[in-house]
Amino acid sequence: MRFPEFPRREQGENVIPLINIVFLLLVFFMLAGTLSAPDPFDVEPPESLEGVETAQPEEGVILLAADGRLALDGVELQLEQLTRRVEAWLAEESTEPVAVTVKADADVPAHRLLDLMDALRDAGLQRLTLLSTAVDS
Repeated sequence: MRFPEFPRREQGENVIPLINIVFLLLVFFMLAGTLSAPDPFDVEPPESLEGVETAQPEEGVILLAADGRLALDGVELQLEQLTRRVEAWLAEESTEPVAVTVKADADVPAHRLLDLMDALRDAGLQRLTLLSTAVDS
């Protein structure tokens, strides 16, 4: 007795490996995108009509909030602690001139910013960069 042969179904493309790769890439970019630590408080820098594009510094970023709070590299400090840290940092980096970036809030009174700059100068800092956001004109 001979049974009839059923036609074979064609094997379609297997998309499971492609889905695995897409999810792996998704997880990779989600993790790689969150490697920088968030700032301890929000600082909205002032706007500038002219400016120079500079690379984001890797260390030596001082945040100055509108209410006077200070942070160095993501750690909230008082002014005295900040100047001691800068002095220690300058003692370690004696071969190269050290530059610090100050990211001050747009609502910071000028006297607070000047007090910070004077304290940093008294600590021995010679190069200081003020961060601002560029405005499209």
